[in-house]
Amino acid sequence: MRIVFLLLALLGAPSMSTAQSNFSRHNPPGPNAVGLRIVEQYDFSRGYRGETDVETGKPIAGERARPVQTLVWYPAAKGSGQGLTVGDYVKLGVTADDFDHPPAERATMQAKFVAAQVAMLSPERARAELAAPMLARRDATPASGKFPVVIYAPSFNAEAYENADLCEYLASQGYLVIASPSFGQASRGMTTDLEGVEAQVGDIEFLIGYAHGLPQADMSRLAVAGYSWGGLANAMAAAKDSRIRALVTLDGSVRYWPNIVKQSQYLTPARVTAPMLYIAAAPKLVEDTAADVNRDQSFLAKMKYADLYKVTMYPYVHANFSAMFGQRLLPDSRYGAYDKDELSVANGWVETYVRRFLDAYLKGDAASRTFLDTPVAKTGAPRHLLAADVTKSTGAPPTRAAFAAELNRAGFDKALATYQAFKSRDPDFAIDETELNRWGYQRLAAGDTSMAAGVLKLAADLHPDSWNAFDSLGEAYAANGEKALAIAAYRRSLVLNPGNGNGAAQLKALGAAP
Repeated sequence: MRIVFLLLALLGAPSMSTAQSNFSRHNPPGPNAVGLRIVEQYDFSRGYRGETDVETGKPIAGERARPVQTLVWYPAAKGSGQGLTVGDYVKLGVTADDFDHPPAERATMQAKFVAAQVAMLSPERARAELAAPMLARRDATPASGKFPVVIYAPSFNAEAYENADLCEYLASQGYLVIASPSFGQASRGMTTDLEGVEAQVGDIEFLIGYAHGLPQADMSRLAVAGYSWGGLANAMAAAKDSRIRALVTLDGSVRYWPNIVKQSQYLTPARVTAPMLYIAAAPKLVEDTAADVNRDQSFLAKMKYADLYKVTMYPYVHANFSAMFGQRLLPDSRYGAYDKDELSVANGWVETYVRRFLDAYLKGDAASRTFLDTPVAKTGAPRHLLAADVTKSTGAPPTRAAFAAELNRAGFDKALATYQAFKSRDPDFAIDETELNRWGYQRLAAGDTSMAAGVLKLAADLHPDSWNAFDSLGEAYAANGEKALAIAAYRRSLVLNPGNGNGAAQLKALGAAP
């Protein structure tokens, strides 16, 4: 019990030392006060715990759906709510996936957890860091109005609050920011595989659904930010959901895990059209770089259909992108070549680029768009601190939807020429015979016979040895009143497959010989 009291003292006692926090804010907050709401909820569409505890062997009691500890930072009314410290955030980690504890038990667990998080700091520094005031106030009264939404996806196995400073700053600038922890598919342990990152993609999707029910949320202006592993999950989420209008990636794993990008199959440049801000750590030596991390493998190098802003922070190693754990609670011995003050300055510029990027693409702010295109030397940033590179979109991607839109504009009788133009822009663009056949018959069923004929003519042009393609084309021509073309298509189908009974029957119905 004595240990528990000491731990509680570490968490809650006022500091008797003059020690200062190693982290300082360099950007003043925006015009809005900031509230924080903590929601302990479940995604009942997904399981989480199995029937048996893998450590004790005992049956699992309680809810087995996926727990989603949800942190919501929002513009708030000034003067309302309860002030928060770093310690208030850190203690949330112990019950991030286990909500069923009475208050006294929870307090004891939180004290032990917080003590473990600062175990490598001196007692004086630990007290100073935990007591450092944060910008948000818990359960403050929400401000009136609607605001753009930013979903934040944490790094590998990290807590939802790992970048609370950035989330608070964005909320002060008029954004609704929502985050949940990074957990694996069936346990708190994240896994470095497709299943693991898909679990975090599912969390992003759940939070987007949750945001739809929030009165302050303007869902027409949606972005997803992610750090490290979360910076792979957010790109995958955007590939699946075109409602995501902007991506912020803090040294994201979309650059470092090309094997998972390939395994996903759907994470392709043509499906990521949301503009991306990628802020990277200082480049590694070639000798320290994994063999499969190169330009040929890089997803960023292949992005063509979205604006891409790449900013490199020279003072940062990968861990520094978490202000909470890579700066505030970082032991002095791990600061490396740059000191704590330089890291705080760098953090201020990370916040500036993130805000400017979101303002440009979610708020339509012309000054912020100009800032993003301004050379670093003219932004006011120290020249040694960062570098930036901008690659602009080459236009809309050659997708199935874009192909249909172009046919609608140019005419379905131009299907082959349009297909060849799309193919020249992207050799990977393809619509297989089965899909073309399904598309053609959908148009037939809808009564769009000329469209159906155009689509099925494309199938026959691309697959001249397919008897089925010509059989389907004959049906479309007949429905469109083009008897001679229908007869020719059915005859070609019979040449390719003399056993095509349907083709022979249709020719007879058209009054033509096989």
